[in-house]
Amino acid sequence: MSKLYAMQQDLPDTGRLLVNVSSMISSRAVSGATVQITDSNESEDVIDELSTDPNGQTDTIDLPAPPLEYSLEPEAAQPYSVFNLKVTAPGFEPTVISGAEILSGQTALQNISLIPQFETPNDNSVLYVIPPHTLYGDYPPKIPESEVKDVSETGEIVLSRVVIPSGV
Repeated sequence: MSKLYAMQQDLPDTGRLLVNVSSMISSRAVSGATVQITDSNESEDVIDELSTDPNGQTDTIDLPAPPLEYSLEPEAAQPYSVFNLKVTAPGFEPTVISGAEILSGQTALQNISLIPQFETPNDNSVLYVIPPHTLYGDYPPKIPESEVKDVSETGEIVLSRVVIPSGV
């Protein structure tokens, strides 16, 4: 049983993902780049592997997502699923996108600009992390503020209608 099929049993709806890969220097499409899609929780298991066409785009892939109804209630569970993307291409530094979000019934577009590799033998991978939304992440509480703000005089005058000066 495939990893993607097992995930679809847990999440009944699907969203789509389309990846555009280009060069950071020339903005040209990168043909033949490999995009590995992994679950953000279990980053070792590859869900699917795609290749880019001559336009630098992958095929659109269906990925499991929570029901769309979750996005209608503020107290509901997270309404999107999160995946990691690893992009490799000959002559470019590997790039990892951590936290690509897939919403049910929608196509997520992920644009990735690869950095050309300049004769460096060591691995200089680039990692981009998309943090969770403030509703679902662990963020410090908002600093309390007074409801009534002190409005100080600025010395500026606001006119009730537009006035065009006769001379400058």
